[in-house]
Amino acid sequence: MIAKIGRGNNLYGALAYNNVKIERGNGMILLTKRMIETPNRKYTVSQLTESFESYLVANRNTEKHTVHISLNPDPKDAVSDDQFREMAEDYMQEMGYGEQPFVVFKHTDIDRIHIHIVSVCVDEEGRKISDTFEKRRSMNFCRKIEKKFSLIPATEKEQRRNEKIFRPVEYASGDVKSQIASVIRYLPSYYKFRSLGEYNALLSLFNIAAEKTEGELSGKMKSGLLYFPLNSKGDRMGHSFKASLFGKNSGLAALEDYFTKCKETLKNDASKLSLSTAILNTIRSTNNEKDFKNILTKQGINTVIRRNDNGHRYGITFVDHHSKTVWNGSHLGKEFSINSFNERWTQKIGTDVKQTVDQKTEILKVEDYKDPLLDSIHPLFDFLDSPQSNHQDMSGIIDGVGGLFYLNQNEDDQELQFESRMKKRRKRNL
Repeated sequence: MIAKIGRGNNLYGALAYNNVKIERGNGMILLTKRMIETPNRKYTVSQLTESFESYLVANRNTEKHTVHISLNPDPKDAVSDDQFREMAEDYMQEMGYGEQPFVVFKHTDIDRIHIHIVSVCVDEEGRKISDTFEKRRSMNFCRKIEKKFSLIPATEKEQRRNEKIFRPVEYASGDVKSQIASVIRYLPSYYKFRSLGEYNALLSLFNIAAEKTEGELSGKMKSGLLYFPLNSKGDRMGHSFKASLFGKNSGLAALEDYFTKCKETLKNDASKLSLSTAILNTIRSTNNEKDFKNILTKQGINTVIRRNDNGHRYGITFVDHHSKTVWNGSHLGKEFSINSFNERWTQKIGTDVKQTVDQKTEILKVEDYKDPLLDSIHPLFDFLDSPQSNHQDMSGIIDGVGGLFYLNQNEDDQELQFESRMKKRRKRNL
């Protein structure tokens, strides 16, 4: 059995996602625990949210207060509803959520029948429930569940393979279009980037490149975008694919709108200082490109360097997988531009770099630096650590993480009413 744990700040969205499955005849509520009951045991999304409201009002400062879990037996396992209920209760107890309100949904829309559990990770006093060693505890308990119910065991290797969402494109594997689609359709949901150059730096980690094209059509100049598969050396392979093949959100116009939004979002983003600090400390302890990139990779930061045909470095971009942001070196400061690195690496300059990063803020020591997210890369992206080669199929991103943020258009008004009600309750409690 495989367990997937997602966290977000959209409780309503998580419940609405599961409710849509029920409305379409592909799901049902198997169990409610510490939830407000209805006379007919049927619930609207608004009715479900009522059971969590007091917890969210009491929430002290936990940003990602919603936990959305899926338990996935092997497709060949025959699991009864009663067994699913027992699994869910045992799992929540083991993970520290046994006394929390939670609701268990059964999904039947794919061959792999599975359950989703939605709850909140703050208790009645507003304190966050510990998630220490959460992945390890979850995997260990899955092994116990497999033995208890005689399920087909899933090894860690199998779990990681099944949890993959984004895979680097492998040209030799064929169906290149689908491989590219599985990456570019969802990257903007996870990462912030402000230019085509930064977008390409991120895409290069997945063996993809995007190129802007311009031409005249019916007497008017038109712009578009082409996507290319790359090999491990960064060389283009095969033919290009028009952005229109992947939907409008992968096209130039949609991306340029996204660039503009990200520019505004990242203006005063705290990730800039955190990233600059990590890079600065690495600069001070290395004097060559290879060691510099290796140390940052271990911290969850990829360094993408652009070279011309002669091998000369002409650009540098940093991809921070903790804050999910992409930064061109010069946007962090002139000391992080490629010219600065070329000078240092050519002359083997090492430990006497000046502390010129954001003079208004004290530079953090490396031992004081804490990643914006826990202490490791999100499992969806840990393939980027070391050998660079974690993800899931397209349905997985919706079932796993996407469900936390899913909202049916018809439910927008209900969500706004829920948010308004929560704000009023918070004000009354002040």
